[in-house]
Formats: sequence, structure tokens, C-alpha cells
Amino acid sequence: MSKPASATLPEGYQTLLMQISDTYSQGRARAFQAVNTQLVETYWLLGRHIVEFEQGGKERAEYGQNLIRQLAADLSLRHGRGFSRSNLIRFRQFYLTYPKGATLSHFFSWSHIIELLKIDDPLERSFYEQQCQTERWSVRELIRQKESALFLRLAASKDKDGVLQLAKQGQVIQQPADLLREPYVFEFLKIPEPYQVSETQLETLLCDHLQAFLLELGKGFTYVGRQYRITLNNTHYKVDLVFYHRILRCFVLIDLKLGEVRHHDIGQMNMYLGYFANEENTEGDNPPIGIILSRNKDELLVEYATYNLDSQLFVQKYQLYLPDRESLKRELELTLQEANEE
Repeated sequence: MSKPASATLPEGYQTLLMQISDTYSQGRARAFQAVNTQLVETYWLLGRHIVEFEQGGKERAEYGQNLIRQLAADLSLRHGRGFSRSNLIRFRQFYLTYPKGATLSHFFSWSHIIELLKIDDPLERSFYEQQCQTERWSVRELIRQKESALFLRLAASKDKDGVLQLAKQGQVIQQPADLLREPYVFEFLKIPEPYQVSETQLETLLCDHLQAFLLELGKGFTYVGRQYRITLNNTHYKVDLVFYHRILRCFVLIDLKLGEVRHHDIGQMNMYLGYFANEENTEGDNPPIGIILSRNKDELLVEYATYNLDSQLFVQKYQLYLPDRESLKRELELTLQEANEE
């Protein structure tokens, strides 16, 4: 009986196999990146050719309204698909929006750039550029964050300088308040209207869609567990969701509420924070953060219930459907306008 082929292989074969596999995978990735880089740079150059031709004189400017249509027809005959009128308009817009932007090809695919070009406001576009680059968002993630109005949700709670910093640097996590969004949006759960779910069902759905939930929470979160049990004097309590934040180096405790937050909910969360600070924290951990997520929030009750508390405890709203983008935009515009008037 002959020995199996694997039994006759020399020592170190598995290492060789792994080296070849890794080298091949890395080479494919580099090849894909090189193709993408060249493609994006080419589209930028095509846009520059169109703009420079249009700016070549009065006669050419007057002809401009027909230029794209004619180019689309002639280039499609020469090169086939890829030169539709809409694509040529995007190439032109790409160059006009990023006149020095060929370097974007090293960070983004053409699909990313198309989504960025759809954003009219320069501040908002700059924010999504930064977030895409630092968090390595896929196109799908970029689209989702745009539709959920992430920039507006973050910017609406900041002053003018904060908005400008947000647009220039993206979301920088330096302190607990930087984690917060108002409201959090869980549209990825696809709960039909009118919704009827319990707190347990909502918690289960969020855990079932953990990747999307972590994306909504923001960068730096690591999932620890759900229904995390705390025992005090033979009484058991359970924190709905527990995370650890790698940047702030602390536990983040989340409790879900379907209705309004009551004062005893805040007291209970404060107890959880005390327990984690004394029983769960290890050397190097910072004080834990508590976030109570509710459908509604009584601002006055929250103010009084958290009066003189030293802990990092926050009450934030969530919603199951996409926010009213126009309302958020008006709120942000009002903030910038009042700052300019001052």
C-alpha cells in the first residue's frame, strides 16, 4: 500500500505553501490597486482635457452645451462602453472639484469618487473623504453613512470651529463626548413601520447585525457581550450591551430603552459604571462610559437626574428610520450663520 502524498513531503513544505499563497494574494492586491490608480488618474486627465478645451475661447464656450453629447457619441464609436454622456460629465466634474486631486487615486476607487462627487457641500464632502481614508470604508459603507447623514448628525452638536475641524480632520476621538451621535440610526435593522419590538428583540436584532451596529457606533469599538451579568448582594443585574473602546481604553456600557428614560434608569446605569470601574477595570483602563439609548429624551429630566454626577454617563436618542436630512441641515446652517454674525 503506497503512502499518501502528504506523508512523503519534505519538512518545511507547509511554510513554502503559505509563502507562495501569501505572495500571490499580495501580488493580486497590488495589481488591483495599480489598475485602480491608473484608471482614476486617467478619468481625471480626461476631465482636464474637456475643461481646458472649454476654456480655450469664447467660441468653444458657446459650443460647450453640445460638446459632451458629441464627445460621448464619437468616443463610444472608438472605444465602446464607458464613454456615456453621464460618465463624461462625471470626469469633467472630477477635475473641477479636485483640480489637484489625481492623488485621490491612491486612496479611493472610482466608485468611491462618484459617491463623493454627489455631495454638493464642500465641508460635508471633505468629512466623508477623511472618514473613507482613515476608516477604509467600502463603497457600500460610504453610501450608508451618507444616507444616514452622519456628518450632519455629528456637526449639528458642534460650534463653528468644531464643524470646520470635523470637515478637515474627520471624526477624532479624544474624549468620551466625541463618541456620541444624535440620533443614532438603526435603519439597517429594516424594522417595518409601525414598529412593534421589545427591548430584548431590539437588542437581539442589533447583535444579529453587529457589523452594521459597530459601524453606526463609530470607530474603536470592540464587542464584549450582551446581557452582561452583575451581581451585588445576591441580586443579579444585566447590562444590555458591553463594548470596549480601543482608542479611549475603556468599557462602554449601553442600555436600550423603547420609551422615555426615567430617573431610575440613570441611577441604574451609574451603578453599572461604579461596578465596572471597581470590579472589571484592569491596569491601564480608563473610567467606563455609559450610554442610555432611548426613542425619546426629556432634556430637563436628564439634566436634573445627572446633576453633580462625575461619571461619564450620557443619554442619547436613537431612531429606526433615516433622519430628516433637511432639518439637520437647517440646524447646521443656523449654527454657522449665528457664528458668522457674532
